[in-house]
Amino acid sequence: MSQAVETAIFDLLAKAATGKSIAPEEVARAVEPERWQRALGHVRAVARGLAREGRVVILRHNKPADPDDFKGVYRLRLP
Repeated sequence: MSQAVETAIFDLLAKAATGKSIAPEEVARAVEPERWQRALGHVRAVARGLAREGRVVILRHNKPADPDDFKGVYRLRLP
């Protein structure tokens, strides 16, 4: 499932306008349309890993957040 989540993240980011972000709910719906809420934890874990590698930026209140120390609502964008 990790590969599917990663693929969905980059597919959605490629479709987003330059500099725009995507919501984790969009990724979860792309991977698990029927039970997308169950995929949210997995999306968060994959996003954290990608952020640590510098492949995506996790945003909180439209500002970059530390992938190891963020809580609550977040969005994803390309670096």
